[in-house]
Amino acid sequence: MNLRQAAIGAVALDAGAIVVFSAIGRASHEEGVLGEAGLGLATTAWPFLAGAGIGWALSRGWRRPCDWRRTGAVVWASTLVGGMLLRVASVQGVQVSFVIVAALFLAAFLVGWRVVSGYIATRKGLKP
Repeated sequence: MNLRQAAIGAVALDAGAIVVFSAIGRASHEEGVLGEAGLGLATTAWPFLAGAGIGWALSRGWRRPCDWRRTGAVVWASTLVGGMLLRVASVQGVQVSFVIVAALFLAAFLVGWRVVSGYIATRKGLKP
């Protein structure tokens, strides 16, 4: 797999994790995944997806898409902080408990898969 393919796959995994996080959140609050006019999930996910995009740009994630320190941690922090700030700016709710849950879920899924892939690559004698 070349670096371009790895970056595309990493972006897809990150975006998928964010969409799953948003869908679980909506379902847990009985808002339905699609919500009003089918835009509920998009309304919930967009601030976090935008935050992740900022994190990818700041970390230049395309250079080391699977590095949990240089890319994963930056994407996680940017997704969390940027997502929360954009939620506030778009008049969506932000409570302390939500920030804690988001921080833990996003860390597990945005950093976690990178840690696992690095471990597997190291075990196989590959450069992570």
